[in-house]
Amino acid sequence: MAKKKQVGRRVEGWKAKSWFKVYVPDNLGKAYIGDTIANDAENVKGRIMQSTLGEIMNDYGKQHVKMSFKIATVTGDAAYTEFVGHEVTRDYLRSLVKRRSSRVDCHMLVVTKDAKKVRLTISCYTFARANIAQEHAIRNVILASVAAQSQAWDLTTLVNGIVSGEISRDLFKAVKTIYPTRRVEIIKSKVEPVAALISTK
Repeated sequence: MAKKKQVGRRVEGWKAKSWFKVYVPDNLGKAYIGDTIANDAENVKGRIMQSTLGEIMNDYGKQHVKMSFKIATVTGDAAYTEFVGHEVTRDYLRSLVKRRSSRVDCHMLVVTKDAKKVRLTISCYTFARANIAQEHAIRNVILASVAAQSQAWDLTTLVNGIVSGEISRDLFKAVKTIYPTRRVEIIKSKVEPVAALISTK
């Protein structure tokens, strides 16, 4: 049996979709970072968008920081995001490593006042090569300092502290008293997803 001829003009798939403008959270200036396309606003939610901190802050000196955001809400053709993590580029990390010096990495989980779990990777770069005992001392100071400060942080405060470099500066001041330190950087952060509630009914 012959197929019925399609009546009317067929709309191509991509033409039936809409573009949504994506913006970062308010604490980062609600900057526009790009567009995403979908056939329905609900399909946009949950998408991960990336941009450099340099583009967001209009500061070329921060191009080495890659920021990640998840689209949380959509209003009209505007998609608003929430911060989910950041990472420093490998080229920048290589530039920090010098001969006859040490890099001490610390990994820790921080729970903010608003119940957000954030995994942090913090690196300390020394002027001279540190021995194992000195590396342990550096790591202990960083972990203790972050644990003490994090009690006053919500996620917005934490992100602002990472972006401004304030947390890194505070850690540098704490570490340099025990060993000659060139730099302390929060090189990576990741917001842990919240587990879905399980119904007991």
